[in-house]
Amino acid sequence: MLHSFYKKNKNVKLIDIIDLLNLKLEYENVDIKINDIKDISSSLEGDITFFNSIKYKNLLNITKASFCLTTKNFSIFLPKSCKPIIVNNVLIALSKITNLFYPNSINDNFDNSVSLIDNSNNFNNLSYGKNVLIGNDVKIGDNCLVGHNTIIESNVIVGNNCSIGSNVIIRKSIIGKNVKILDDSIIGKKGFGFFPNDKNNIRYPHIGLVIIEDNVEIGCKNVIDRGSMSNTIIGKNTFIDNQVHIAHNVKIGANCVIAGQVGFAGSSVVGDNVMIGGQAGISGHLKIGNNVKIAGGSGVINDIPDNAKVMGYPAKDIRKFIKDSKQ
Repeated sequence: MLHSFYKKNKNVKLIDIIDLLNLKLEYENVDIKINDIKDISSSLEGDITFFNSIKYKNLLNITKASFCLTTKNFSIFLPKSCKPIIVNNVLIALSKITNLFYPNSINDNFDNSVSLIDNSNNFNNLSYGKNVLIGNDVKIGDNCLVGHNTIIESNVIVGNNCSIGSNVIIRKSIIGKNVKILDDSIIGKKGFGFFPNDKNNIRYPHIGLVIIEDNVEIGCKNVIDRGSMSNTIIGKNTFIDNQVHIAHNVKIGANCVIAGQVGFAGSSVVGDNVMIGGQAGISGHLKIGNNVKIAGGSGVINDIPDNAKVMGYPAKDIRKFIKDSKQ
């Protein structure tokens, strides 16, 4: 499912990767075919993955990848079944290899295959407004509504009984049933991924999707970025207020309530039944537990355990915050 929206180079060999990265590595069979590039947890035998943070060390116990981009210091943590490819900068090497597999993933150009929706489209009980554009192979379930000036690009899947507002753009996304996406939202754009460079910033490919599960409501002017190496996921029955930004690879659990103008940086994971007040900020690569409550305006820069109530910047236990504020 992860790469089904992207054209893939199916003829990548180990020697191609070695040459691309200008490495001097010796393997018995450099002509071996590499099937795909994936994150640690979803990689299969014949794939290449990457490991550049000790935070993800435990995932190496379950990876099935045959090769791994990593540094010399981190290579000692790899299982014997996963051969290291040592590089100086894992993320830059990852960007180059991802582009080798998916050469069209760097750009995020508009879909020029879209055309005006009309009654000839094979949709069941679909009501739509004026100037609605639909791409190739779009699937829309029964009894859906699509507002004026909305664009649903190629291969997007929308479940039954969904309501999509006006001026919405959806690409690279799979949407469950009974989902509401309000006006002016953008779903599935590429994330803000690049590596600063003095002469030419290096853009990072985004080959993941946005997956919105059943019974979710997305408010007006939300922007939800698709994943880079994994998917961005919004769990069942989660309600999101207006003007919320959700960056690439973020996973939000079920039954969450997120107030307006909240921002999520990339790759953070939010548990179930989480409530977040307006204008809070969640830094990247964090884990927010189940049943957590985050007060409005808080700045979360550390993991939060289950059942915690936090506020302030940096966000801390609400009782400690109140006590400290009185001193």
